[in-house]
Amino acid sequence: MPKIPQKMKKSVRYMALITLERVNKGGAYSNLLLNEMINQGNLNQKDIGLFTELVYGTISRQMLLEFYIKPLITKAKKVDDWVKTLLYLSVYQLEFLDKVPPHAILNEAVEIAKIKGNPGTGKFVNGVLRNYQRQGKPAIEQINDPIERLAVKISLPVWLTNRLVKQIGYEETEKLGLSLYQPSQVSGRVDVRKCSRERAIRTLQAEEISAKASKLTPYGVVAEKGHLASSSLFRDGIMTIQDESSMLVAPAMQIESGHHVLDACAAPGGKTTHIATFLDSASGGKVVALDVHKHKVKLIEENAKRLGVFSTVYAQKLDAREVKKQFSDELFDRILVDAPCSGIGLLRRKPDIRYKKNTEDLAALPTIQLEILESCAAILKTSGILTYSTCTILKEENQEVVEAFLSRHPDFERIDVLTAPVLKSSIEDKMLALYPHQFYTDGFFICCLRKK
Repeated sequence: MPKIPQKMKKSVRYMALITLERVNKGGAYSNLLLNEMINQGNLNQKDIGLFTELVYGTISRQMLLEFYIKPLITKAKKVDDWVKTLLYLSVYQLEFLDKVPPHAILNEAVEIAKIKGNPGTGKFVNGVLRNYQRQGKPAIEQINDPIERLAVKISLPVWLTNRLVKQIGYEETEKLGLSLYQPSQVSGRVDVRKCSRERAIRTLQAEEISAKASKLTPYGVVAEKGHLASSSLFRDGIMTIQDESSMLVAPAMQIESGHHVLDACAAPGGKTTHIATFLDSASGGKVVALDVHKHKVKLIEENAKRLGVFSTVYAQKLDAREVKKQFSDELFDRILVDAPCSGIGLLRRKPDIRYKKNTEDLAALPTIQLEILESCAAILKTSGILTYSTCTILKEENQEVVEAFLSRHPDFERIDVLTAPVLKSSIEDKMLALYPHQFYTDGFFICCLRKK
């Protein structure tokens, strides 16, 4: 392993390459690794922006970048994975970052290749990138198969592209895929009992953080400039970081202050703490929050403390499939099953998900989702509401799971998902399906079922 000079280690492009390597090896999800590398690298705000852009941009367009590079390396005997990644990273900059001069991109790529590899690797990278500059990118139109062509254009695996085309059509899938190239919005949920949303926006403004009111939820603010998590509102537990789509769940449950609520798959506690804001411990209101992992139960408790709702939150370690063995029948007024899922709705926030999932992984999920719903059904009171939500956009994990549950439980019926008028077009058969390109949120699903 060559010794990397300290100056090179602090280079944003070298850091991006190392991060991409680790993501490709399955070492960590990009969003977690990004934070780790930013903390280690001691980067300034400008470098953090470029670093984030390089990592997310290269991952989210990887299939497209592979297509661009492939004709130039087909004759090479063997190209190491890290060298391919360096080429993808460089071509991403050449194609999509107009503020960086091409000669700077090439020079640094060659320098990294020489130091991390050897002079021969440097020559190879230089030759490929100069050929790319001369020849230009190959046309996607040369791909005959329409699904494969679309898959490359939007950098989604063929199997996933195919499923989405069957589900929402070719044009909508293209819009969805292209929208994932845009950076994700950061949104915060304001505890409006402590501070009105309008006042929260003014407080952020005073701290040089620009935010606007969410159109989807009365509790949400969407950051336009600045870092919400560094605000006094976040520090004081008045606001927490949460996607707008997730903020729709607790209000849809129609919670009353004295209700006994179960959040069956609760970690890290974003929805639990939102549920808790509708409850009053003096009236007997409480939410039991479950997770199968001990360290995640601790995370729920920490979030409940930070947000000042600890008096109504009871977190415990339990597999949601076992709830009917642990709790008596007809115990809860409301139950949330925010089910474990493929997470395909999070593609903008976690772009590497697309390369880590496959059809085999997904095949087992509906069974688990259904088992959790089945287990929860018995412990819900008559006239109670069971809310099923996921952060995926695939019908197999959403609508089809609900239909399978209802076919076994005629004592349940779908009821309206109460939400903002702007979302009405996303509701079909009393089920809310949000796609990432519609409002630039995560992809999300909500269905409310009443026990007759």
